[in-house]
Amino acid sequence: MTSNLAEKYVVTCFLESKGEILLLRRSQQVGSYQGKWAGVSGYVETTPDEQALTEIKEETGLQPGDLQLLAKGETLTIEDHELGVRWLVHPYLFHVNDRNKIRIDWEHMEIRWISPREIGDFTTVPRLKETLDSVYPG
Repeated sequence: MTSNLAEKYVVTCFLESKGEILLLRRSQQVGSYQGKWAGVSGYVETTPDEQALTEIKEETGLQPGDLQLLAKGETLTIEDHELGVRWLVHPYLFHVNDRNKIRIDWEHMEIRWISPREIGDFTTVPRLKETLDSVYPG
């Protein structure tokens, strides 16, 4: 069965520190999923690896030297028929050396460090738990 979903390539980056994962609550000014919890994410404009670092810098202020890549998952396909989009998600997991350096930009209104098993307690963008599970051991 063919669908008319627009394909959009994105990165989703999870930041880890002290056994916790950073969730960011999307602001009302972003184009989709306002008010939902997510990882650091954005449209792929270069290569996924480069875009991951760009999005982290833009959304948290962290520089590449503040991070260590722990895992990179296989591309996930997430269909949202309500939005008419097929998201092709490149998932990443980075360790953050100093979580106190994080400064969010306009794309988010709140952040929370959580235990990975708590992700189901939050209203998230579609299939965020599955995306996290693809890169987070345990």
